[in-house]
Amino acid sequence: MACLKIPNINYIIVSGRLTRDPELRYTPKGTPVASFSIAVSRYTKNKDSGEIKEEASFFNIIAWDNLADRCADRLSKGSAVVVEGYLRSRKYETQAGDTRYIVEIVSRRVQFLDKQETQEEVSENPDLI
Repeated sequence: MACLKIPNINYIIVSGRLTRDPELRYTPKGTPVASFSIAVSRYTKNKDSGEIKEEASFFNIIAWDNLADRCADRLSKGSAVVVEGYLRSRKYETQAGDTRYIVEIVSRRVQFLDKQETQEEVSENPDLI
């Protein structure tokens, strides 16, 4: 059998809303790392009834360095984002000694979709306070 050369492609783009506030931590060397999760909706239509059904998928996201700081500063639960990155799988042991496997998205780019309010906008509009 001939050797088949398969390209190594690992790239993902998802958009959704944060399910929780980002958690900012630091490695022992002081590198910031933020973790959060997003809900991504997919809509399907039942051919017989015509009913549209929403199906949500949940993805864990990891951001490093300056991107981690920006995510922690600007994002909160419910924020809309587009995340570009790659999939990474890893395993870890629980305190009970069980082995768990996880797949997460390591972000290379996070686009913030919500409008950032400045202090001037908040003070000019009393309904926002």
